[in-house]
Amino acid sequence: MRSFDSLSEQEILALAISLEEEDARIYADLADGLRTDFPHQADEFVKMREDEDDHRHRLLNLYRQKFGDHIPLIRRQDIKGFVERKPVWLIRPMKISIARKQAQEMELETRRFYETAGRRTTDAGIRQLLGDLANEERKHISIAQTMEAAANIESEDAAQKRLFILQVIQPGLAGLMDGSVSTLAPLFAAAFATHNSFYTFLVGLAAAIGAGISMGFAEALSDDGTLTGRGHPFMRGVITGLMTAVGGLGHTLPYLISNVYTATMIAVIIVLIELMVIAWIRNKYMDTPIGTAVFQVVVGGILVFLAGVLIGNS
Repeated sequence: MRSFDSLSEQEILALAISLEEEDARIYADLADGLRTDFPHQADEFVKMREDEDDHRHRLLNLYRQKFGDHIPLIRRQDIKGFVERKPVWLIRPMKISIARKQAQEMELETRRFYETAGRRTTDAGIRQLLGDLANEERKHISIAQTMEAAANIESEDAAQKRLFILQVIQPGLAGLMDGSVSTLAPLFAAAFATHNSFYTFLVGLAAAIGAGISMGFAEALSDDGTLTGRGHPFMRGVITGLMTAVGGLGHTLPYLISNVYTATMIAVIIVLIELMVIAWIRNKYMDTPIGTAVFQVVVGGILVFLAGVLIGNS
């Protein structure tokens, strides 16, 4: 993946064209998903799709003037810093609240892209167009805010708060899940293999700290936060690393108890509590149905736990 700062003006325009095309198709999918139950809101998304098509044409015209007819295929997934989006066509039935949230996040991210790109370019024509498009994306945010008249309308501040989830909740949750689950196998393998609480504690401590360092670096290097507002990579890395270590230490600390069987029983209880906390966070902040969240984390935890038991008894 390329970093955003490494892109030339030609590549920035090519990426902008690709983004507008993708956003237009997403709005078309949103309109199709809402057509039956929310025809008025579907029409609004059709208009937004037409606006995105107009943006694309203006970008194409400027690109041809500056760089010719060949446009390199540069997509969002090729550049660090973009939020990964769930395919809209998978979301059925479509809820207006989900569509509105998707539209606000899309427009906020695209606006950030144009503002950041405009500051980097030295060409007056390119800068002017990018600035104009940033203002028009801001209008789309307002349109998305007014789509659900019967509900409490979210403002752009609410969209900013959802990005707070990207900056803190998501990296913290990723760390907690990894620390709580991935350390189960070495911890319980050590417990059943050695029948010694102290040695098991050392293994768990090493696994938790090692996983924390690894996850922290992985998160910090995954995205520089330039476009998405996901925050400084150092802070995300620290959050992920600390939560990974916390997740691993939670069921490691009981092995400070000298009786390994008592320690194991307490550790199992703590593991169950950790998994329930993870499921609750996913339900509250990630809109994951509680049943699905519980099933996913419990099944994963049980499989890793069984792997540790089998290895420890082999």
